[in-house]
Amino acid sequence: MIDAEDRALLEETVRSALAGADEDAAIDDVLAQLGWREMLADEPADAIDIVFTALGATHRTATALDDVLASALGAEPRTDLAVLLPRFATWLPPGRMDADGLHAEGLATARAATAGELLVVCGAESEPWVVTVATKEAEVVAVQGVDPESGFQSVRLVRAQGSGSAATRLPEAAWSAAVALGRRAAAHQIAGAARAMLSLARTHALEREQFGRRIAAFQAVRHRLAETLVAVEALEATLAAAREVPGPETAALASAQAGRTARTVGAHCQQVLAGIGFTTEHSFHRFLKRTIALEGLFGSTDDIVVSIGRRLLAERRVPTLIEL
Repeated sequence: MIDAEDRALLEETVRSALAGADEDAAIDDVLAQLGWREMLADEPADAIDIVFTALGATHRTATALDDVLASALGAEPRTDLAVLLPRFATWLPPGRMDADGLHAEGLATARAATAGELLVVCGAESEPWVVTVATKEAEVVAVQGVDPESGFQSVRLVRAQGSGSAATRLPEAAWSAAVALGRRAAAHQIAGAARAMLSLARTHALEREQFGRRIAAFQAVRHRLAETLVAVEALEATLAAAREVPGPETAALASAQAGRTARTVGAHCQQVLAGIGFTTEHSFHRFLKRTIALEGLFGSTDDIVVSIGRRLLAERRVPTLIEL
């Protein structure tokens, strides 16, 4: 466990290194120089928190999510190994195996465009299998959509039965654990981006004048900024709880909270920024687009909430997630 002083120093070091990098293509190299994989192996909770929050705050693109998932699935993270993510707004394993072979469809980070191998999880959540295939066997296409800078790839794979390596059975909880870590990573990145959007809106409010007054003096503007701050801090508190009591339930709640926070922050900050917040002249749009793209990783906000609600109704009990 990293103490508070060392953690603060590490947070500043990571954020400064990412912010000072020349281009997004070098971000994976920057993380490697910082010892990202060593941090992930030694202190996974703190590593995910610090690195993904910094990625969100600086609007940098990296493929660190592959390392998080590979580690959770029992594989050694490496630069030439990409992990196939579920399709957008879902969290089921992206692959299936039948008499015809392996079929898989999902998303991937930018690493899938260059990696030599692709890790694919197949089967049901409770009976997961994993198979490693050559990336050249898959159809990998860059996703344009709302945030082309995210580097996400659309991956489709049809593989004949019996070719290459065989599937290996994973522990029953392996996929759920991987999804939980992926949700926390994406939620931390949204939290970092949300803080950045709030900072941009606050700065604009302090500098912009209307009718001879700074707009920060207007009550409507102050209310929007206050509600944004409350939403961001609520998300950070939820993420802290998910780190202290890790598990699928707390990770799902953090993911759902992140999605709702992104919507609240985006709407309020865009209103404070007014006209320029709807243009590409201001950097705000980059953070907004990134949160929209991230919200769909490992399930949409609404679907996660519905899933939690259905489970609570079926079990007829409310679990104690954290001790207050």
